[in-house]
Amino acid sequence: MDFEISATQRSFLDRVTAFMDEHIAPAVPVYESEMNVLGAERWKVVQVVEELKAKAKAAGLWNFFMPPHSGQVHVDDTFQFEGVQLTNLEYSLIAEQLGKIGFASEVFNCSAPDTGNMEVLMRYGTLEQKERWLRPLMNGEIRSAFLMTEPAVASSDATNIETRIERDGDFYVINGRKWWSSGVGDPRCKVAIVMGKTDPENASRHAQQSQVLVPMDAPGIEIVRMLPVFGYDDAPHGHAEVILKNVRVPVEEALLLGEGRGFEIAQGRLGPGRIHHCMRTIGTAEVALEKMCKRLMSRKAFGKYISDQSVWEERIADARINIEMCRLLCLKAADMMDKAGNKSARLEIAMIKVAAPRLALKIIDDAIQAHGGGGVTTDFGLAKAYAGIRTLRLADGPDEVHQRTIARMEYGKYGDLAYQQKAERERAREVAGIR
Repeated sequence: MDFEISATQRSFLDRVTAFMDEHIAPAVPVYESEMNVLGAERWKVVQVVEELKAKAKAAGLWNFFMPPHSGQVHVDDTFQFEGVQLTNLEYSLIAEQLGKIGFASEVFNCSAPDTGNMEVLMRYGTLEQKERWLRPLMNGEIRSAFLMTEPAVASSDATNIETRIERDGDFYVINGRKWWSSGVGDPRCKVAIVMGKTDPENASRHAQQSQVLVPMDAPGIEIVRMLPVFGYDDAPHGHAEVILKNVRVPVEEALLLGEGRGFEIAQGRLGPGRIHHCMRTIGTAEVALEKMCKRLMSRKAFGKYISDQSVWEERIADARINIEMCRLLCLKAADMMDKAGNKSARLEIAMIKVAAPRLALKIIDDAIQAHGGGGVTTDFGLAKAYAGIRTLRLADGPDEVHQRTIARMEYGKYGDLAYQQKAERERAREVAGIR
């Protein structure tokens, strides 16, 4: 493995780090002041973020997340739907920096779920769909949402999804209830990618679903509530429970890739999204470790600095070891995605998706302990960080799904035994009369 940072990566990493130090970090108190309001006033466009976005865009620090590919180019060749063309590996260390401050990703137009939605539009959208939705998303003029998870079914198995997308002439009629619809609370959210079933009777469970583009102002969309995360509303972005009741969208304008290919799109979308989350999570863990060290080295108990207590030396050492291990696994996954494709990196993506949130949660929890009662307040940002990272053990697939993938790929190394087990299961089904 080559550990040398490329000239391109070094250039962008240095510029992003300098921008964050010079502009974003000093803006944190301003951001917090703007958000220090109650109720509906929290769901708004934050002006300091908009000002920072304009500066970042002018500096050429924009749309890092989309890796090189052969996308369609607009007839006006001064605009390409491609961003700055960083590879996943080149973006990885940059994303780690973005994870250190909650709103930093938006400043560079690299926040979820827009990043995943833009990749979907780039890979699977028609030129007309790209013109209508991808262009303004990449320009940072609008926001978007992704509606897949449902409250009535175990959505970790996407084939369970019950939302119906039924054909009515030249239109689709959509009916269903979604939740954890990230981004819906933002007043700039103009479009959602909705996953539902167009062919629920298809013999292949993975060919029943489709994905469609739905304007958020379409009649029949009801935002039931914004969902709290451990008591935090996650404004101004947030996660919503949404009802779609007889929502009508034109087939030609709405359908992505083709009927029955929704599961395929979801798999293509979630790989990069998962790795981006993990990269940012490592940045969050670094911040928690820094806060923990500073706290331990500035407080005394029982006649000596708390940092001198052996139990804390052990925790600090474990934190550094685990961060370094996770960073290397994350970089390996990113490198494999670039060199062999997302599918070939499936094992590494699954492993880091389990490992990174667990690592960060342990470090944040220790940092909370080091801060005593202050750790569970809003004063140090640790409680909110814990709430946010804890959701990542569920978002983009729960730990158990990724562990299942890892285990099955491990079992697959022992082909003869795997074949024997499969044959035994089939015989058992025959005896039981199951077809």
